[in-house]
Amino acid sequence: MNAPTNAIVFDHVSKHYGDVLAVDDLSLAIEPGSTVALLGPNGAGKSTSINLLLGLLAPTKGTIEVHGHSPAEAVKAGEMGAMLQNGALIPELTVKELIDLVRRLYPRPLALDELLKLADLTDLAGRRANKLSGGQTQRVRFALAIAGAPRILLLDEPTAAMDVESRLRFWASMHDYAAGGRTVLFATHYLEEADEHSDRVIVVARGRLAADGTAAQIKADAGGHAVSFALGDQPAAGLDLLPGVTVVEILDGTATLHTSDVDATLAGLYRSTTLDVHRLKVSGADLEAAFLQLTRES
Repeated sequence: MNAPTNAIVFDHVSKHYGDVLAVDDLSLAIEPGSTVALLGPNGAGKSTSINLLLGLLAPTKGTIEVHGHSPAEAVKAGEMGAMLQNGALIPELTVKELIDLVRRLYPRPLALDELLKLADLTDLAGRRANKLSGGQTQRVRFALAIAGAPRILLLDEPTAAMDVESRLRFWASMHDYAAGGRTVLFATHYLEEADEHSDRVIVVARGRLAADGTAAQIKADAGGHAVSFALGDQPAAGLDLLPGVTVVEILDGTATLHTSDVDATLAGLYRSTTLDVHRLKVSGADLEAAFLQLTRES
């Protein structure tokens, strides 16, 4: 029998909570060894999808496979590790004791010293869990998620409560772990993290797939460029009707026009309006602009 070609498969998966449809006919496949960012606004179905993938929830409709097996079978075999948004640590144990306790539950765990090093916890090994900061607690959760050397790693808002330096160290650790051909799926609200640290971006909105591709592809498909200028107190009416404009944002007296045709937008700005345009700037659209457009359309 041939080995499955995909690490993760959602096949027309839906999940209802009573009358609420959290995941709506979601189909996607993730190849082994890829690092994938899962984006979506609050309530889009990100956490529900991760819980379905872990077997913590059962789909109302559709099927999920992990390396050709059910989520429950994959978890039982130690195929998946997860770093979720919640879950308390045992307060009386030290970092070293806690990580060693969890790693011993798996048939083929990573070495304790390797785990401490990967999660940047070597200097905190003797500190009790109830004495850790929020960012340090997240690093311990990361170590627990990879303790069993899972082939698939799921991260739900992994850098929440981390400062900038801690985030940088975390992503370096994640890349070190993923370098061995492991699959990583992470949900985040920090769009710059998705842009910088993923091979692929999946955007969900209202439980449905809104976009799937590299960050560069999604940015190009969702608007291409942005034209910004000082608007001041001038009226913004009609800017959304200019050629090529997909989204208009007004912030602190600056107008930003996201456009699929920057030349047409500039021509329309000067020919079709009476605005006094100052400090004009043309830039490539960022992932945040693409995300806003995709989720608004959905």
